[in-house]
Amino acid sequence: MIGRQPDGHLVPDVRPFPSARPLLLDVPIVPGQLPAIRMRVETIAADYGLPPERASDWVTAVNELMANAVRHGGGHGDLRIWVDDALLCEVRDNGPGFAAESYVDRDDRPVPSGEGGMGLWIARQMTDGMEIDSGPSGTVVRISTHVDDAS
Repeated sequence: MIGRQPDGHLVPDVRPFPSARPLLLDVPIVPGQLPAIRMRVETIAADYGLPPERASDWVTAVNELMANAVRHGGGHGDLRIWVDDALLCEVRDNGPGFAAESYVDRDDRPVPSGEGGMGLWIARQMTDGMEIDSGPSGTVVRISTHVDDAS
């Protein structure tokens, strides 16, 4: 599990590990700020050499996770981005949580509904990996896109 204490509560401030590299971005996610944050994410994708199509996929995936934090996670969250052998993103929120298992390795497109479900599927389709840890004290989602084989 990523970012969870033995009692099931989210660890309040998990830093990326095992990488010792600094965070490229560490910002709160709040309504109205998503476009500005998205522009910063676009810059990071370009700076780390993702080709335009892969960069667009990465930015879309990060945006979907941020939108989910606002919509389903209590109206706000936190975004962290760093690079190791991949470009990594973590979005965490303090929402009520959900049953995450069916979202991690799902290949088939979910049926659109008023409850959501498409954002995580989109994020998974546009990246190389996704981890989700969700419970009653919040959700942590990490996505990764390999930089070395980005072209």
